[in-house]
Parts: sequence; C-alpha cells; structure tokens
Amino acid sequence: MTRATTRWGRTASAVTAMALAAGSLATSLIAAPEARADSWRDKQYWLAESGITKAWEVSKGANVKVAVIDSGVDAKHPDLKGVVVGGSDASGAGSADGQKSIGSKPEHGTLVATMLAGRGHQPPKSTASPGAKPAPGPDGIVGVAPEAQILSVSTWLGSSNPGGKSDQEQIPAAVRWAVDNGARVINISLGSTSPEWPQSWDAAFLYAEQKDVVIVAAAGNRVGGNVQVGAPATIPGVLTVAGLDRKGAASVDASSQGISIGVAAPAENLIGGMPGGDYAEWAGTSGSTPIVSGVAALIRSKWPEMTASQVINRIVTTAKDAGAPGKDPIYGYGVLNAEAALKDDVPETKVNPLGTVADWIRVHRRGEPVASTPAVAPGDSPTSAPPTLPAATIPVAEAPSRLDSAVPAMVVIGFGLLFAAIVAGAAFQLRRASRNPRRVRDEPESGVLNAVDSGGT
Repeated sequence: MTRATTRWGRTASAVTAMALAAGSLATSLIAAPEARADSWRDKQYWLAESGITKAWEVSKGANVKVAVIDSGVDAKHPDLKGVVVGGSDASGAGSADGQKSIGSKPEHGTLVATMLAGRGHQPPKSTASPGAKPAPGPDGIVGVAPEAQILSVSTWLGSSNPGGKSDQEQIPAAVRWAVDNGARVINISLGSTSPEWPQSWDAAFLYAEQKDVVIVAAAGNRVGGNVQVGAPATIPGVLTVAGLDRKGAASVDASSQGISIGVAAPAENLIGGMPGGDYAEWAGTSGSTPIVSGVAALIRSKWPEMTASQVINRIVTTAKDAGAPGKDPIYGYGVLNAEAALKDDVPETKVNPLGTVADWIRVHRRGEPVASTPAVAPGDSPTSAPPTLPAATIPVAEAPSRLDSAVPAMVVIGFGLLFAAIVAGAAFQLRRASRNPRRVRDEPESGVLNAVDSGGT
C-alpha cells in the first residue's frame, strides 16, 4: 500500500463507510466485572513499559491543547474534570460543545480522551490540603499527558447520520476547527477501509500542516477486516500508529500494516473511561493512538517552539527498532519509547520523515484546485475555545512548475525524434544494401541492419 491515491470517485463507497476504529476498524470493548476505580490504575501497564512515567520527569503536557476528533467526549467523567476546555460538533447531530456522545460507538471519544489526558480523581473522602497544586488523583485513570487540555470535536460516523453530514464534510471541518481553536496536536482514532481519501480533505490537512499542527491517526485493525492501513492514516505527514500485543509484538488482531506507519504502541488489554463515569477494557489501534498523541503533547509542552516535523521526527527516531531492520510496514520506525523521546539528543530537522501533504497535492492533484472547507463555527457554550491562531486562509495546491509541465512533453518529443532517426537510418541502410548487399552484411557499424541481418546469416 502506498500513500498515493486515485480520484475520490473510485472510493466513495469505501470512505463513506468510514467509521470509528471501534466500528469498521473493530476496536473491541470487553465486558469487565465491576471494580473500584482505584483498581484500574494498576492495569495501565503502558505507562511504565512505554517509558511514560520516566518521561513525566521532563513534562506532563502542560499548556498544550489536544483535539480529539471522535464521537464526543463526556467532560463530566470524574477523570476528566477540568480537562475538556472547549469543543464543537461537526456532525450537525451533537451538542454545540462537542461533549454529547454520538454515533455508532458513542463511548469511543471518552475512552480515547481518558487515555490521553485523564487526571484520575480523589476518593470521596479526600483530605487534600486546601490550595495544594492539583495532582493526578489516586483513583481512576491517568492519561499519558495528564496536564494537557482536550478540545472535543464530535463526529457521527459508522452509521447513518441524523445530522445529514457525511464524513466528506465532517472530517475536514473538524480538522480546521481544531486548528483554528489552538490545538497543537490532533488525535484521530478513526479510519476507513480504503487507503484513498476524498479531495475534500486535502485543504484541511494541508491547512493543519501549514499551521504546524501534529496529526496522529490510527492504522486500523485486522480483526475489522483492515489488512492494510486506511485513510486518514495514509495521508502524508500524518503520524500513523500501529498496535502491539501484550508481549510487545505486532498485534495480530489489532494492527493493520502499510508503509505509512510511523510508530507502534500498545493496543491490547487497554482500559479507558466510559460516559457516565464507568470504565472498560478495550483493544485496538484506537487506543494506541492517544498514547502517541499524549507523547506528542509532552514534547510540545517541553519545547513549545519545536515544529511539528521535529516533534514527529523525535518520536520516530527514538523508537526501538522492531521487526525487519529499519522502517518496515508493520512497526514503522519501531516501538514507542517515550522516555527517549523526551530525554535523548535528537538532531533537528526541517523535514517531516513521514512526508508532506503539500508535495503530494502538487504532484497528484494537478489541474484540480483544492476546494476550501468552511470551518465549523464554535458552539455557543462557554467552554468553547476562542480562536487563538491568525485568521484562516484558504490553502491552494501549488501550481506545477514549467519544468514539471514540460517534462512529459519533452519525453514525448524526444522519443518521437529518436524513432524518426531510427526509421531514417534504416531506410538509408536499406538503400545501401540494395546496391551492395555483401558490404552491409559485413559492416560492423550498421547497428539496426546488422541486428536484422544477423538473424538470417
């Protein structure tokens, strides 16, 4: 599979069927017996095994907004108190603040958000000192970036949307709203069964790239029928996350493969918060993605001026190589190592190792103007974040250069001249052969004729 795509018309049915990774990408929720909230904390094995607890010695994600484009986030969950600072709805069927759980898997967004930025909670009879600095409570789930803030952008995917908007409209609108409202990282635990994406998405992902925002997306799950990575995880520049099983190897059920994969993270025996304050065990690259998004938030908090390309480069170059040596279609650059990503010396780069959608558009959308996508207006809720970036400008694909346009014509003309020269030379030699056959047959310089004659001598 490649990141390149063909025209959207070929794959309308595939991407229209786009769903939460819990749907077509088959993240699985596992019924678990009731338990005290504090018992869930011990199940978060990835915090230590992925180097996250060591990375907290450097950063916990303060002052970084992460947009969760998903099914809506329940901000009333006890582990998300004070975490969700704004939101919007891209579906036309949710609440204005993006906090209503909607779609075929309404719990999905809350699962993702708690894993990414959960803060746990204090037990009912907490004796915390007045005025003390808030710390992750001992009960419930603590996210990878417990001091980060969440922007919830709700979408309706995986079933017929009563709001009437398709994924062709919702995804680009959600991305643009997130960028305009200050997101430095965007988590997309969504995907499709096709590596191709509609042209309507081009402008939004290009806009995020131009505004220096890190986008992290799920690779998809084999158990959901996705052997290969599907869009938006195939879009150049997006940090695509594959899944690992409990032993740290590629998950047979929970990880698709493809050359767009950047890094691998835990995908099995995960836990997350459910709307209403409950908890659940789940699996899939939907859960791997917020782990990596959280690490991106830790980096952006530690180095606010670091570019998105440098953030992604830091994550992939510090990953532990796995599978075939070097980058491969199963583990990408390797297994996530959060401690190394926050502590190692990594050479600066101006190039995103996962490519750039701007270059892809220039090459693959020639003659097709990039359609603008109107941003979703922030909801009227007081929790909606006001825009923090400069006014949006409609990104346009770079026009092909004269050299780009001239190359095909030059090739055609060149072949034409060469063919004409060959024909003329052959005619000349034939005339010579008719006058002096023996000389031509013995002539070593008579290239074309010599080859033809050699078959008959």
